[in-house]
Amino acid sequence: MPQKSQFDVEAGDHFALGATPDADGVNFALFSAHAERVELCLFDANGNNEQRIELPEYTNEIWHGRIPGLKPGALYGYRVHGPHDPENGHRFNPNKLLIDPYAREIVGDIRWGQSCFGYDLESEEKDLSFNEADSAPDMPKCRVVDPTDFGSIDDVNPGIPWSRSIFYEAHVKGMTQLHPAVPEKLRGTFEGLAHREIVEYVKSLGITSIELLPVHYFPDDAHLLDRGLRNYWGYNTIGFFAPASRYYGPRGLSGFREMVRAFHDAGIEVILDVVYNHTAEGNELGPTLSFKGIDNFSYYRTMPDEARYYINDTGTGNTVNTSHPRVLQMITDSLRYWAQVMNIDGFRFDLGTILGREPQGFDQRGGFFDAVGQDPVLSRIKLIGEPWDIGPGGYQVGGFPPGWSEWNDKYRDTMRDYWKDEDGTARDFAARVLGSGDIYDFRGRRPWASVNFVTAHDGFTLNDLVSYNEKHNEANGEDNQDGHDHNRSFNYGVEGPTDDEGINLVRDRQKRNFLATLLMSHGVPMLLAGDEFGRSQMGNNNGYCQDSEISWLHWEGLPESAQVLRNFTTRLIALRKEQPLLRRESWRNGLAITWLNPGGGEQTDDHWDDEGSTTLGLRLTGEHLGDNENSWTDVLVLFNPHDGQVPFNLPPIEDGRWIVELTTADPDAKNVDLDEGDHYDLEPRSLVLLRRA
Repeated sequence: MPQKSQFDVEAGDHFALGATPDADGVNFALFSAHAERVELCLFDANGNNEQRIELPEYTNEIWHGRIPGLKPGALYGYRVHGPHDPENGHRFNPNKLLIDPYAREIVGDIRWGQSCFGYDLESEEKDLSFNEADSAPDMPKCRVVDPTDFGSIDDVNPGIPWSRSIFYEAHVKGMTQLHPAVPEKLRGTFEGLAHREIVEYVKSLGITSIELLPVHYFPDDAHLLDRGLRNYWGYNTIGFFAPASRYYGPRGLSGFREMVRAFHDAGIEVILDVVYNHTAEGNELGPTLSFKGIDNFSYYRTMPDEARYYINDTGTGNTVNTSHPRVLQMITDSLRYWAQVMNIDGFRFDLGTILGREPQGFDQRGGFFDAVGQDPVLSRIKLIGEPWDIGPGGYQVGGFPPGWSEWNDKYRDTMRDYWKDEDGTARDFAARVLGSGDIYDFRGRRPWASVNFVTAHDGFTLNDLVSYNEKHNEANGEDNQDGHDHNRSFNYGVEGPTDDEGINLVRDRQKRNFLATLLMSHGVPMLLAGDEFGRSQMGNNNGYCQDSEISWLHWEGLPESAQVLRNFTTRLIALRKEQPLLRRESWRNGLAITWLNPGGGEQTDDHWDDEGSTTLGLRLTGEHLGDNENSWTDVLVLFNPHDGQVPFNLPPIEDGRWIVELTTADPDAKNVDLDEGDHYDLEPRSLVLLRRA
């Protein structure tokens, strides 16, 4: 039973949403357009002994009150009273303790059971029924946070230009859980990721920006816990301002800021993968944890004329309603909090098309894009969209507004097909290598609008891409029915690991081909953590629930080939950073581009139309592009996806000669002077980089 409150309550103000401490108290403000009254619930340090205080004022659809004498560190939640009318989109139930959408810290985990649901799970009426079970004992609590406790932001954002950016997609726990240099108490935490050995490793590769899988607070789904699994990736947010406490180390919330500072001190940006498109509350049969009980009709998109049901453009049961001004404000407030208080350098938006949806569909000039584009803080940081969702017209690669970059899955698919030697891939391959100008060279967008990748968290790792023909997701407990079926992968003779030396040689060369192509393509390259040394998930292409050695990076006992691949990757990154010809800043910077065929002549329409003619040469020539005397002015990249040798006639150079800088056929080859400078015998399945001597 709730206790009588020992605190008084004042009117407070409605301007600062969330819990805002001052010198002698805390102001609370919560948006709900359809609530009838709101109770603030305060708890002791153990999350017990609830005290309920009715917020006294309602201004501009915001419920608010100030509690004198309350201090940072206090635990709280809300109970919101209003109509229980699911058929009209209202799901108020004051028996449910609700998470503050603006909570800066969320303490504890959800204990799944009947109490977490607003309806009776056994009722034939399903979500139309009303469940009176109190959820407070089973719910996490919000904590009042004073941002000044973090101290002043004394680290400097690296400010890496887009054209020089190299992303590294990583997972907080996956990077640290098995690392021998990270103390056991720090493994799997923000502080573990900030460990000197981890930061120095990322820096040693030449990475400029680490992109972290979701770190906003998210629960483990009940159905996963029932199978002994967990939500590993974290794409199921319920707190847009709160770091996931599962990644806390001894320093708690402060550990996050220390992690950011550690990377900034090394000159590395921190990018967050954020999930504003849906929440963990699911559809009408999902739990009531926060938004659903605060103002379901405002926070979520519901079906026109059938508001009991949710628009499900995300495939997760619900869709956040960014068309509502207060919901839009919540998202932009969240972004500014992470950028200004936590000092984050940019964001990658999961299912980003959702954020551009208005009632009539996707709109490049929708409210969210307009709000971000004119914001003096958000418009200046890195914004990367995943430009698709499952709704009508949801595939929007190339459709985001100027100022945004996008994950370019056309790059991924084309690279995979090309290096499998699929016929008819030459034209697309050429476009992708040069920054996908057919997609992005509009409205002043630059080559860096394309974030190029071959692998990401979702799908095969690079090693598995060349080792498996089929997915092997049995450990996920879904009878291998989950995950993509069309992976564009190839095992070269044996499914999975093998002792066959010939197969392993081909696989190693193909990994180098993918990495070399990625890091020599215009646009922004993104590496999946561990691909630089051949990490495997043993054929699992959907590790979303694998908080296990399947998904964690293994740092010890690696074969010699792992170090060879890592050295090769580091060398590629260094070349890209040193040579502007490999990372052009603009479509219009005076770079001369020539595509060649093995005969030595320029590609003609007949060559491009010959579906089997996929061996190509790319010549890049440009004066005054570099900022030092060692910048190259003339390079030639030769691509041979065939399983046979191809002689390639080299274009002549006046008063010079070609030198082989790098070849995937021999990872150690460097500065090889050609005996006969007029041709080069391209090894099977290989890439060669030549430069003018």
